[in-house]
Amino acid sequence: MKTIFIAGHARLPSGMAAKSIYDTLTITAEIDKKYGVIVNAGCTLATVHGREFVQQLLRGHSLRDGIAGPEKEVRNHYLGKAGNALVSALHDLYRQYELHREAKLGSVTEGMH
Repeated sequence: MKTIFIAGHARLPSGMAAKSIYDTLTITAEIDKKYGVIVNAGCTLATVHGREFVQQLLRGHSLRDGIAGPEKEVRNHYLGKAGNALVSALHDLYRQYELHREAKLGSVTEGMH
């Protein structure tokens, strides 16, 4: 398989429709192993439209370039109550991606000794 699946989580603000279903917001991403590009993404926003919109914002970004690009997309284009939670979940997803990369690099360098 050429992709990995990573999830990032954040607390939802009160007063949101999704809050009645979930306590946290989750962003999931299928990421190309070689280039770090987000191939597909999803989140636990309450509406299908919101989930599809976030998917469009994130698809195509390479996490190898950092999280600034996707974060800017969310901040500039998603103006709902969950904006800060989306950014926090995105940062958590990025942390998980970096941990995976570090572990993978560690196992490669250990094999070289």
